[in-house]
Amino acid sequence: MSWTDDRIDTLRTMWEKGMTASQIAEALGDVSRNAVIGKAHRLGLQSRPSPVKPNDDSASVAPAPAPVKKAAPPVAEAPRPAPAPAPAPAAAPATSSAAAIPATPATPAPDAPPQPILRSVGPGGFVRQAPGEQQPPIAPAPPRRLVPAKPSPEIAGKTSLLDLNDKICKWPLGHPGEPDFHFCGDKVNPGFPYCVAHCGHAYQAQLPRRDRRPPPPLPFGGPRVR
Repeated sequence: MSWTDDRIDTLRTMWEKGMTASQIAEALGDVSRNAVIGKAHRLGLQSRPSPVKPNDDSASVAPAPAPVKKAAPPVAEAPRPAPAPAPAPAAAPATSSAAAIPATPATPAPDAPPQPILRSVGPGGFVRQAPGEQQPPIAPAPPRRLVPAKPSPEIAGKTSLLDLNDKICKWPLGHPGEPDFHFCGDKVNPGFPYCVAHCGHAYQAQLPRRDRRPPPPLPFGGPRVR
């Protein structure tokens, strides 16, 4: 909706005549009551007095007071009877008669059954100790004495694995799975782990390039490709 000059003149004329905003909105059409009030405020038109008057007769009329009920006259209470005198306390028995009655012996209290002690099981299944049950740590067991096994008759007098050191030859003789497997045991060549004889087997000089043999030819068709 757009406010044209004709609609603004109509709004101004009807507003000065004292018509309400609802009537103006209905006459203009396609406009709400709040839009009419906002446009009149922007145009600077004179504000309307409130339709509710403070000194309205209908508002000043107070509601009629409710009828007051008369209180009933007080009823005279009947005189209460005087309380009966309390009976006199019985006289205490003579001292001689009290002494003649034997005193009942006190019955000893029965012993309470032992209560079970609750234990807290920690991770791993071990039982945790209470603060008052701390015990000193258990001393470790003494180390076991290692007794060397008796050598078999096949390697009697030969160098075994337990006899190796830096001064004897470590060249193995035989297969580790055989019962007579042992080591050389001769004096080592200085600077080498083997004796002079076994150093000749372990260390061999490399031939010059011109003296090296060519590799054997490949089989017919070359290597098999899988």
